[in-house]
Amino acid sequence: MTHKRISLKDIAKELGLSISTVSRALNGHPEISEAVVQRVKALAEAWNYSPNPFAMGLLRSNTKILGVIVPDIVTHFYSSIISGIEHVARENGYYILISTSHESVEKEREVVENLLKTRVEGIIACLSQETITFDHFLKPADYDTPVVFFDRVCLPEKFSTVTANNRQSAYTLTDHFIQHNSQRIAYLGGPAHLSISRERKNGYLGALAKNRLPVDKQLILEDKMSFEAGVEWVNRLLDLPQPPDAFFCMNDMLSFAAIREIKRRGLRIPQDIVIGGFSDEFHSTFIEPSLTAISHPTFEMGCRACELLFARLRGDKSVHQVTVDCSLEVRDSSLR
Repeated sequence: MTHKRISLKDIAKELGLSISTVSRALNGHPEISEAVVQRVKALAEAWNYSPNPFAMGLLRSNTKILGVIVPDIVTHFYSSIISGIEHVARENGYYILISTSHESVEKEREVVENLLKTRVEGIIACLSQETITFDHFLKPADYDTPVVFFDRVCLPEKFSTVTANNRQSAYTLTDHFIQHNSQRIAYLGGPAHLSISRERKNGYLGALAKNRLPVDKQLILEDKMSFEAGVEWVNRLLDLPQPPDAFFCMNDMLSFAAIREIKRRGLRIPQDIVIGGFSDEFHSTFIEPSLTAISHPTFEMGCRACELLFARLRGDKSVHQVTVDCSLEVRDSSLR
């Protein structure tokens, strides 16, 4: 019996008792005789029995598990947010179950279904880049399972959200380029249907307008935020008769693609072209040159998202939109 996990069923079978009697004996139920309680506890100790919290939660319809959906767990951005979520969850006696969409809406739908089957008590999610319809996130309401979104969000009239001050941050980064003598600033953005894409583009355009710089549509490229897309876009832009003198990158993957391609062409950063981006992965300080980036308070974002979910679990039916402030970390890549 030492080579498998012992269950109530195993103890009940050995002692010739019902599973419910064994369960009540282990919990000291007054209707169970002291003799039976002692027999059950003695065997449970001898066989190293430990209760399965998930199984017990299912019996109580209270699993103490929260589902978390992220596009990936490789980047520091998401892993730090997960750490914040887990910190608050553990303080409240809960565990988290992490699933990844891999930037696929079909995978995201599958994950939502699986989390509901697992009977999580709530879901905290960041949309995939492909997600343009949200019916699969409306389904948890049928199970009385609240959902909170962070970073890439949807339906703010229905769901509580935690986001960065994307528009202001994008404005700040673009204005920083301009103050360091950039005039033709390329914008490498994400899918236009994502809220963060719209907000950051508006911040970029706002800074151009404030500084009375024209908008050149050739310099604005929006689609999937990937290294491969970045390589294609940067080369297309550098081939223009008047190439950009700065690159605004939606995330670090696009920034790293830009740095590689600019160097490959024999151009210098920041002397010829400056670069800045979002997310500020920890390796931004180790690349050459070090990367100027908008830094998100990721741990705080995770904590706030989990706090909103617990508020909902405790009966708060209000919808809350929380915005956290980011900071511009100026490094070598933008100091011309």
